[in-house]
Amino acid sequence: QVEMVESGGGSVQAGGSLRLSCTASGLTFDGYRMAWFRQAPGKEREGVSCINAGGNGHYYADSVKGRFAISRDNAKNTMYLQLDSLKPEDTAIYYCAATSGCTLMPKDVNYWGQGTQVTVSS
Repeated sequence: QVEMVESGGGSVQAGGSLRLSCTASGLTFDGYRMAWFRQAPGKEREGVSCINAGGNGHYYADSVKGRFAISRDNAKNTMYLQLDSLKPEDTAIYYCAATSGCTLMPKDVNYWGQGTQVTVSS
């Protein structure tokens, strides 16, 4: 049974930072590209960032380029997302995902985590 558990969400003021983690079990972690998605209230789920299986390829949505950094530790079955220079519009539930391709499209996701809330106040 595949399980992916996010942690590290919270409430911060604009300009602050958070580090999200996602630990996976029940799957061959280094066989998957891993991604972060987010969903704000009343909006569709959107892709934020993706990292390839080896960790040497990174992809970002334009809205987070230069502010967020994705990484992974295959030995620990864990992926990370460093969120810096946070803005109120970054407020959302953040989901980790195991995906077949770094398209940042929800339809390509194989497995989802349960989500962690990030709230940024102005």
